[in-house]
Amino acid sequence: MKTSSELRQQLLSIHRRSYPAYKSLAGVYQFGTYQLSIDHVQGDPFASPSNLSIRVDAKAAGFPSAYYASRHTRIALQDYLVRQFARQVNRFCFQAKGSGKSGLISVTRCGQEILERTACEMSKEGIVLRFEVGFPANGRTINATELEKILFEFLPQCVDRALLYRNLPEKQVEDVFDLAEDQEAIRQELKKRGLCAFVADGSILPRESGVSDLPMKQAVPFLSPDSLAVTLVLPHKGAVKGMGIPKGITLIAGGGYHGKSTLLQALERGVYNHIAGDGREYVITEDTAVKLRAEEGRKVSNVDISLFINDLPSGKDTKKFSTLDASGSTSQAANIMEGIEAGSHLFLIDEDTSATNFMIRDELMQQVIAREKEPITPFLERARDLYEQSGISTILVVGSSGSYFHIADVILQMDNYRPADITKKTKTLLKNYRAPSITAPGYCLPERKRKIDLKTATMQRKSYRGDKVLTERLKIRVMGKDVINIGKETLDLRCMEQLVDREQTNALAYLLRYAKEHYGQQEAELDRVVEALVRQIQTKGLASVCDSAYVPSGLAMPRIQEIYGCFSRY
Repeated sequence: MKTSSELRQQLLSIHRRSYPAYKSLAGVYQFGTYQLSIDHVQGDPFASPSNLSIRVDAKAAGFPSAYYASRHTRIALQDYLVRQFARQVNRFCFQAKGSGKSGLISVTRCGQEILERTACEMSKEGIVLRFEVGFPANGRTINATELEKILFEFLPQCVDRALLYRNLPEKQVEDVFDLAEDQEAIRQELKKRGLCAFVADGSILPRESGVSDLPMKQAVPFLSPDSLAVTLVLPHKGAVKGMGIPKGITLIAGGGYHGKSTLLQALERGVYNHIAGDGREYVITEDTAVKLRAEEGRKVSNVDISLFINDLPSGKDTKKFSTLDASGSTSQAANIMEGIEAGSHLFLIDEDTSATNFMIRDELMQQVIAREKEPITPFLERARDLYEQSGISTILVVGSSGSYFHIADVILQMDNYRPADITKKTKTLLKNYRAPSITAPGYCLPERKRKIDLKTATMQRKSYRGDKVLTERLKIRVMGKDVINIGKETLDLRCMEQLVDREQTNALAYLLRYAKEHYGQQEAELDRVVEALVRQIQTKGLASVCDSAYVPSGLAMPRIQEIYGCFSRY
């Protein structure tokens, strides 16, 4: 390891040289209370910025060990430190001048959810924080004096104010720890009380706009109906009252624009913890919940959809169904079976984004088209068995069909963003209506385990040097949250609505490439591949799937359900 003085000397020696001379700076340097590592240097001032990391040992950082002893509190504290560091570097971004990306200082931009990220890792050894810097240049000539400003003036202030416990607001750090413990306590209470979700009174569910995930100002606060109200005693906040949604089948009904989908969206995001002030900090959903929808045109590979679809006129085998262009009904059936495969115990469904013929066949349609002529067994006829025989609950938003009232355990009516329990009232009304067919024979979940073919090329030929073939790793590229390009293949993840951050999609791309490189020698069972990846991350961290000389700062941990969803679309 070199000293900061040696780094300063190196900067002076390369000043006004051509840009590639910056490569000589790669290495680790001691800066008083922390180490600065220059992990990867950009090729020119217009390329992606250079990757840097800061390491502060635990003693210098000074955080109480209890704050990062548990996984949920550690992730919350890491998230807090990234946000603090971002506030500091934003003061200095582009204060160093030059061409292209010169002077850029950036770190992960966190959303409302608290995610585990490679941008910050905390352990008993200390803190590692990763970020990017645009090394300054005039044209393509090194401007080392401007980089010296960044490394010797700006960054020390950022580290001092963001990563050292003694300089942070003590109460604010304690509140981060307390909220993480309270959120975890709610998750444990869900299991004990037989609930699949909890929404605290006073929660703000509506968002600012379709492009902003911030809470809406002057929104109607949530208030639980008395019949579903539960009070949870949390370790720090104390008694919190709210709506407990029991396991089973719950319907969310009501007029348009009264908050049905808003409640469902809050529940689908409730699989993640949220930061204080989000309005949904105490909206907690069963961890394995999956939002389901029709996904017309998606690729489906060897999925057993026979629980819902059989006897296709084409004679296609629905026990091992594959297509490059699924219909609305076959895609929704596949999404359900893949959700079961991924271990989900709760399905979240909005009638508006579902295939109508998959969800229901009304009485007149059943009379006109006989059952033996209809290959689809609607979800209405399977939902009860999914819960009673497999322990999989459903929360369903309905707006046009009353048939689901016949199978519901709880019926909520949203009225101006406030829920009312209309279960008893609706069950009384149902006595005047003939029940549709709500059961179907032959309920049986598939036993066959799916296999995934990862054997396609993992390396791409680059060039020859003498008798040696030089190769590069399979290229991956991510576009927003929705698209992964890996080699020549494109994965469309638009309908995986519980991906909340582009960095989760980045991580999925790295996971897929890692799986191809390490488990691609032969066709493998999908669940074993996912289990191996999860074990790898649990023992060595998310960064371990990068298999590179440096760890990118922009990866966030996806859930197991999203890993299955991504691999299923491969």
